Amino acid sequence: MRALTWHGKHDVRMDTVPDPQIVNPRDAIIEVTSTAICGSDLHLYDAVIPGLQGGDILGHEFMGRVVETGPKSTLKKGQRVVVPFTISCGSCFFCKATLFSACDNANPVETQEASELLYGHAVGGLFGYSHMTGGYPGGQAEYVRVPYSDVGPIVVPDGVPDEDVLFLSDILPTGWMAAENCDILPGDSVAVWGCGPVGLFAVQSALLMGAGRVIAIDHHPNRLALARGLGADVIDYTQTHVLEALMEMTGGMGPDAVIDAVGMESHGMAPDNLLDTAKQKVGIGADRAHALRMALMAVRKGGRVSIPGVYGGMADKFPLGALMEKGLQVRSGQTHVQRYGSRLLDMIMEGKIDTTFLISHRLSLEEAPRGYRNFADNQNEWTKVVLTP
Repeated sequence: MRALTWHGKHDVRMDTVPDPQIVNPRDAIIEVTSTAICGSDLHLYDAVIPGLQGGDILGHEFMGRVVETGPKSTLKKGQRVVVPFTISCGSCFFCKATLFSACDNANPVETQEASELLYGHAVGGLFGYSHMTGGYPGGQAEYVRVPYSDVGPIVVPDGVPDEDVLFLSDILPTGWMAAENCDILPGDSVAVWGCGPVGLFAVQSALLMGAGRVIAIDHHPNRLALARGLGADVIDYTQTHVLEALMEMTGGMGPDAVIDAVGMESHGMAPDNLLDTAKQKVGIGADRAHALRMALMAVRKGGRVSIPGVYGGMADKFPLGALMEKGLQVRSGQTHVQRYGSRLLDMIMEGKIDTTFLISHRLSLEEAPRGYRNFADNQNEWTKVVLTP
């Protein structure tokens, strides 16, 4: 089959690879009908996530049609399914607590050592990401093997277009959980750093949860316009002093809650970010955490901090004093997609959530390298890329 594979920094290629096979009784094989490039795929493209190997198949946002099932799969051939990017067994301590992304069984023993050393515990399994998260082949391919297919996939009714439901695989539940982690009360003010796909869905979700004012922060005019179209007020951080503006917009209090939807590759010319960038380029493993530092400084005393943006290493100059002295609450983590799938599918079907407004480009799978290059280099115009195998 044809699949998009990683070969090094800014080097992804279409390769011919072996077709996936049923390995375990709970497996299913999916013929991919739509897949997408995620903002966190760019961390792999930029080679700042450890644990990638040449030839790895990328992609963790995908859906398709079931073509083969193991004897213990609950799926049926011909069903259309969206596959969560988190792989979960459904029966361990964490899955039973609906902490699906922390599944104790999805990451094989042979790939657990690196994350145990780096984080203190082995992390869960993810499609198409890193050998720290299991090394599972991803969905930017014609076919993909889905482990624990009786737990994760969301069956989609016939007649619903792929683009309406594709983002149930990751960015929609990620934006939703980011807002949910803010414990939003009616009328709350919420500031969101980053107007990429996750940030935009966080804006939409926060407003649906009753936020009185959502303030989106970015520097790409088109992305800020998308946030404004959802109902957010916006700040261009290249034109405005963000902390002063947020204080003024919230009556001198600071936002009730803040969301860092940027993660480990902050942009901008702030001195701390320039130093982080230099360290990241020479491989010291420092995350560029400028957006998170800003969020911690901006949020009001006793406020809530949500971090859906991906971090993989260490952050220097972390404002630990602000965190403690202001009494902040922090929530983060990979999204527990299986917790939200059915509820968000219902909201899509009821017309309460629009998932298509951010799609800027539709390409064939063969054009994926061009999609990666432009999604990385032309972020104002390329807001979301959907690929069709």
